[in-house]
Amino acid sequence: MTVGKLESNLNGEGLRIGIVQARFNPDVCHGLLSACIAELQHLGVMPEDILHVSVPGALEIPLALQKMADTQQFDALVALGAVIRGETYHFELVSNESGAGISRVGLDAGIPIANAVLTTENDEQAEARMAEKGVDAARVAVEMANLALALEELADLTEQ
Repeated sequence: MTVGKLESNLNGEGLRIGIVQARFNPDVCHGLLSACIAELQHLGVMPEDILHVSVPGALEIPLALQKMADTQQFDALVALGAVIRGETYHFELVSNESGAGISRVGLDAGIPIANAVLTTENDEQAEARMAEKGVDAARVAVEMANLALALEELADLTEQ
């Protein structure tokens, strides 16, 4: 018996990627964005095929993602933000709700979303992770966009 396998594909050529970035914790969010865009371009995504929008904070990310997904103009989306623990329960609320919203949008719209909303204990942890997480988000978006496209092609072939 032969087992079929779709290999990981990090070729971003021809892909259209939307990025939603929170503005709260601006230094960290800018670091995430810079790393993400640089990696997308390194993977072959053209600058004109990247649309970046910003929103006030992590709780606003899911709605912007949903509106972008509704356009059906993107192969994948990226969520960028930083939720840093403070002295109140607000950290848990924002972390949980933004994460659940991001996941729900991806599943409801059937579009890959790379979730790079950092949830850290302090600024130092966020700053230490921002570059790596930005790069990871770009790689996840490209790989999952290519996987989704390959599976759609497979489904089309099966229907014929």
